[in-house]
Amino acid sequence: MYIVIMGGGRVGLRLAISLVKVGLDVTLIENDSDLCSNAASELDAMVICGNGTDIKTLLEANIADADVFVAATGNDEANLLSCILVNDYKIPKVIARVSNPDHDEAFRKVGIDIVVSPELTAAGYLEKLITRPKIADLIVIGKGNAELLELSVNNSKIFGKKIGDLSPTNDYIIAAVHKNGEIKIPKDGMMLKKGNRISILVKTPAIKAVTKKFTQ
Repeated sequence: MYIVIMGGGRVGLRLAISLVKVGLDVTLIENDSDLCSNAASELDAMVICGNGTDIKTLLEANIADADVFVAATGNDEANLLSCILVNDYKIPKVIARVSNPDHDEAFRKVGIDIVVSPELTAAGYLEKLITRPKIADLIVIGKGNAELLELSVNNSKIFGKKIGDLSPTNDYIIAAVHKNGEIKIPKDGMMLKKGNRISILVKTPAIKAVTKKFTQ
């Protein structure tokens, strides 16, 4: 798989490094000379010092061969323009970073597959961790209809109960039990003990009740 990323700042560079680590072919485009030099020193991939809103630069990156294009700069206007330009090359997947949520609709109107806002995602993640102190970690699933929560079992009413007697229900399923640094796929006969860390897939409206059930 070949991925072209425009933007060698914090988001773009980290994404490029992660993709290279899993063996994917990556080209990074960055306009700023300092960021370009930094990316070239940290990234084991092609780095092009140029403007991703310039068709010549995109052609230099072999944009027609890309399976994925990611516009990851902090400039919404530049991201939008680059995505419009690459639309002519029928790239299977186009992803754009959006800093201002008011611009979200403009990106979708031009047919961009996925629009993401790392800033809003990070803020939402922190807000949930602050307002739900009994949850150790979480992942939002789909369009926010469910969350994968990690928490410790501290409700004495749960101690000694079999997972099969607790899960699944219409609102949640116990997806994993963490023991001695390993993740165990839960079996019906496995018993929960005080302090067990578990991962639960929960429908969003039931999060408060399910958290209380296991941590009260």
